Amino acid sequence: MHTLGTVRVPPVRISALRSQRVVGWGAPQAMTTLRYSVVAIFGPTASGKSDVAHELAMRLRTEVVSADALQVYDGIPVLTNQSHHPTRLTAIRALSAEMSVGEYVKLAHAEIDDLVAANGAAVVAGGTGLYLRAALADLAIPEAVPRDTRARLEAMYDTDPAGAHAHLGRLDAAAAAAVHVNDRRRVVRALELAESGSSLVPATDELWSTSMRHATLVIGLEVPPAVLADRIRDRTRSMLARGAAEEARAALASPISKTAAKALGLVELTTLPLDEATERIEIRTRRYASYQSKWMRRTPGIELVRADRPAAEVVDEIIDLARAR
Repeated sequence: MHTLGTVRVPPVRISALRSQRVVGWGAPQAMTTLRYSVVAIFGPTASGKSDVAHELAMRLRTEVVSADALQVYDGIPVLTNQSHHPTRLTAIRALSAEMSVGEYVKLAHAEIDDLVAANGAAVVAGGTGLYLRAALADLAIPEAVPRDTRARLEAMYDTDPAGAHAHLGRLDAAAAAAVHVNDRRRVVRALELAESGSSLVPATDELWSTSMRHATLVIGLEVPPAVLADRIRDRTRSMLARGAAEEARAALASPISKTAAKALGLVELTTLPLDEATERIEIRTRRYASYQSKWMRRTPGIELVRADRPAAEVVDEIIDLARAR
């Protein structure tokens, strides 16, 4: 097991020639001596994670494992911004099926272990914080509760939200303090966990006090807010041009799980005029990106890398951080 570490190096100006270097088991030894067998790429939406992860995987002669709660679904590649590069754990689940962290973690560990064993390294990329945490460490992920248990707790909340929250307080005071009474989904989930002898609170903070499964470097991609806003605007318009509205209508024409239905833009593009839907999607995306950025900066040991430049230059700096000195 390995603990999360931080490597500090001075900024280096990258030459065009050096950007062509390939790192991997087939490359010269001077380029293959890395401190880490897993490099995780996190960042707000539109920060360029997919391109950076792909470029890094090419240099390491390995592959990318997705750590995104919605990119697991088949049928909505545009709405979920699935990478056009080969990526493991994307489009693996039907839209009608639910997907839990507990199910994902087993798949992610198997894929990462396979890549490390075969290639000496794996790249993990995603924008869903909990999925990234679960992919990198051996978290104690509670099993899914029976449907009748969830239905009972949802009915309890719907009948008396304050009473359900008070009941949570008696079972798990820390979880009750962390969850607002009006947050139906989290109150119900906290009650599920409390009744099973677990807690919502440790699950949110457990990763960074737990050893990693492999020697892991976590990279955060930073993009200036104005640049990120422009990228989000451009990407939203690109999604529409690539058929996002048609994709949303097709997705809702068949059974769809509660998890898959959370895809951003799905509701907007099927219920609102196009101009209004576009504006709503941009606003929601900017808010989500802001949340992701805050989560990223609070992550202990993360290495922040400037990502408002070509992916090859970003990867050069990441390899500098990952290489043994």
